[in-house]
Amino acid sequence: MSGPSSASDTPITDRRQLVEVLASGEKPIGDWRIGTEHEKFGFRLDDLRPPTFDGERGIEALLEGLTRFGWEPYRESVDGQPARTIALLRDGASVTLEPAGQLELSGAPLETLHQTCKEVGTHLREVREVADELRLGFLGMGFQPKWRRDEMPWMPKGRYRIMRDYMPKVGQLGLDMMTRTCTVQVNLDYASEADMVKKFRVSLALQPIATALFADSPFTEGRPNGYLSYRSHIWTDTDADRTGMLDFVFEDGFGYERYVDYLLDVPMYFSHRDGQYVDASGKSFRKFLKGELDVLPGALPTLRDWNDHMTTAFPEVRLKKYLEMRGADSGPWNRICALPAFWVGLLYDDAALDAAWDLVKDFTLAERHALRDGVPKQALTLPFRDASVRELAIEALKISHAGLRRRARADACGSDESGFIEPLLEIAEAGQTPAERKLALFHGEWNGSVDPVFREFAY
Repeated sequence: MSGPSSASDTPITDRRQLVEVLASGEKPIGDWRIGTEHEKFGFRLDDLRPPTFDGERGIEALLEGLTRFGWEPYRESVDGQPARTIALLRDGASVTLEPAGQLELSGAPLETLHQTCKEVGTHLREVREVADELRLGFLGMGFQPKWRRDEMPWMPKGRYRIMRDYMPKVGQLGLDMMTRTCTVQVNLDYASEADMVKKFRVSLALQPIATALFADSPFTEGRPNGYLSYRSHIWTDTDADRTGMLDFVFEDGFGYERYVDYLLDVPMYFSHRDGQYVDASGKSFRKFLKGELDVLPGALPTLRDWNDHMTTAFPEVRLKKYLEMRGADSGPWNRICALPAFWVGLLYDDAALDAAWDLVKDFTLAERHALRDGVPKQALTLPFRDASVRELAIEALKISHAGLRRRARADACGSDESGFIEPLLEIAEAGQTPAERKLALFHGEWNGSVDPVFREFAY
């Protein structure tokens, strides 16, 4: 979930302002940046249970402990209660909380993958130092492997209370999405509307490839769940009004205006007014634009409202002032770095972007949906045309690797960024996802227990 909004309180009086928000994301190539986000599950070392928000070993104590590294606390009051620390801010980055206390780093916009991986490594070291003092650990996977939904804590954030009440009305698995999933994603820039459209289409068509390569959520409540990326499956029964593959992106004439139309049809969750969240769940932003929202009679939305509303759509690729790649399960440090490497190699080099478009441009709507629907269970083994997703993944990885080489962004030792994609090449060449490796351990040396995952795969 997104952190505190920094958008203005300027009233929206014309629909063109909504289009201009997206257009304002256009940047010259020299200003393109990489913003990486990743989430992770906290657990107590003694009993493996997720930490609550309160208490001397709670999530708030962890956040307060991280302020020793120069993070500034962001506090919020819910229902008139004293304000609590729910996020941290530093140098364009933030640390925020998912609904059940999953800890998220939303990284600063950075120029190279070398900087991205340094940022991730620094964050994990800081978290480890404080967590060790609190006898906590953190795990990167796509789905909570052990605990039931009713055993997960809830964080005191106003927007989450509204979502918690609304989710069961529109899907069976929305509360699981909120409390028991973790992802890694990357936010990337575009130069123009045409550039956005091409990148959107390529990344949407190839998002199932990322899902397959990063598949790492095979357990539910201590047992195999029949999926390799159960996190990805959960999105298919969360809320059909705000999820999915966005077929209209591939239609002639797609651009900023069409995406605004889509967002206007996504039901609202809330409006943040005077420090409080007003429950507007299920209501129409179009009516809000006319001052006809019954919970805020006569009020017009602000750019802050629009910014918040954009974050409540959850398609496989999301457009804000940049494109967000949303298809991957969370994982260890090297895969956190590999996810932005995969997409930067494909989208930030013209030759690679052209090659990637050639790879996907003749995919039919049915094929795109077959990929999206099939990879949660079958991942790399899913049949596709005369081969499988594994072969498609290898081809996409080759294109990305070449794009990273041509970018030629070297570190102090002279190494370019292509090394960051190696973990994905190894997965594709072996034809075995992280989920399948954990399943083999579960059925082998772990003797049918998921508990060792917290020891062997913790950060």
